Amino acid sequence: MSLEKDEGAADAAPASALETARAQLARAATHIDVDPGVVERLKQPAKVLRGSVPLERDDGTVEIFTGYRAQHDDVRGPYKGGIRYHPDVTEDECIGLAMWMTWKCAVMDLPFGGAKGGVVVDPKALSECEQERLTRRFAEEMRDFVGPTVDIPAPDMGTDAQTMAWFMDAYSMQEGETVPGVVTGKPPVIGGSYGRSEAPGRSVALITRETADQYDLPLEEATVAVQGFGSVGAEAARLLDEWGATVVAVSDVTGGIYDADGLETGEIDSHEERPEAVTATEGVSRITNEALLELDVDVLVPAAVGNVLTSANADAVRADIIVEGANGPTTTEADRIFAERGIPVIPDILANAGGVTVSYFEWLQDINRRQWSLDRVREELESEMLSAWRDVRREFTRRDVTWRDAAYIVALSRVAEAKSTRGLWP
Repeated sequence: MSLEKDEGAADAAPASALETARAQLARAATHIDVDPGVVERLKQPAKVLRGSVPLERDDGTVEIFTGYRAQHDDVRGPYKGGIRYHPDVTEDECIGLAMWMTWKCAVMDLPFGGAKGGVVVDPKALSECEQERLTRRFAEEMRDFVGPTVDIPAPDMGTDAQTMAWFMDAYSMQEGETVPGVVTGKPPVIGGSYGRSEAPGRSVALITRETADQYDLPLEEATVAVQGFGSVGAEAARLLDEWGATVVAVSDVTGGIYDADGLETGEIDSHEERPEAVTATEGVSRITNEALLELDVDVLVPAAVGNVLTSANADAVRADIIVEGANGPTTTEADRIFAERGIPVIPDILANAGGVTVSYFEWLQDINRRQWSLDRVREELESEMLSAWRDVRREFTRRDVTWRDAAYIVALSRVAEAKSTRGLWP
């Protein structure tokens, strides 16, 4: 049996992360009384850093890579956001993602603003030693613009806990003291938090559980499809499976697998555990990533990359609920179509905010030099996620808006109030 289908055409020109973020800001501003000057300020980043990052390759040759760091807003606290290594990193992408981080931190009521950075490089084309040298040099280029009270990077696409360890060490060596709080997402042995890597996926599962309850869908009766069986998707799928849901499909970059009776998610290696392992699973049907998005399921979790739900496939999506695990998986046009069709879309800035929330916990642990247990991290994360869920649900119910609009209303209200209270330096 095969459920494979041809790829559908994506939007002719999908909006960039920056265009989408600005459109979402403008839409949220129509629902609340906010100073237009504040909205104008929030359309632009505070600053964008662009630099050359030279790297000596293992064969002795020198290659120059471009690195970025977009710092969007710090009215509520230090800039916070990941660093990604990917060949498609652009300045506009970093700005758009930094804006999303501002909203994500505000939705969670964390004392951070938004930032995002990256290096235009394919990390798979680098040896481990080359990755280390690149990271240390990038840390040096960024040293005057980051710090525990200024801007706190974290792992993102193409980077991990080891990357953060190298970054922290490079920064600390230049500062002449160990500064664990300069980054989050580090290994616990050098100040990282237990539960950090699982946190985004765990929050997706928690929000999926609450959403199912909101729509009177018993989790034990729910069918779920997860696009992207990486650190976020695998954790979400396994937790939902553990809590009684039937996960019928998962995928990675090579494609997906499907079983109407439910997959044994705990027996499937995630992309991090064994790259491109999903389609090697035996005894199940193969399915494309595109076809997975159109399965007739109760809950669809796009947890891979951005812009996968577009005007080209939005009408074909048959899920009753969409919970965004990835950043920006739904284009603006697709969002409009889902709203018209009455399909609730739980936005990324709420659903996958577990990562930045546990990063906040890690930052607190570093400041206080006191590590929390995994149980405490999980308990605190659930408490914070449920609090944010209630805040967003209140606006969703009171204003009769979409879930995305409700989340942005919560976020913009908090950022705008902080800006109005602090005022504008003349």
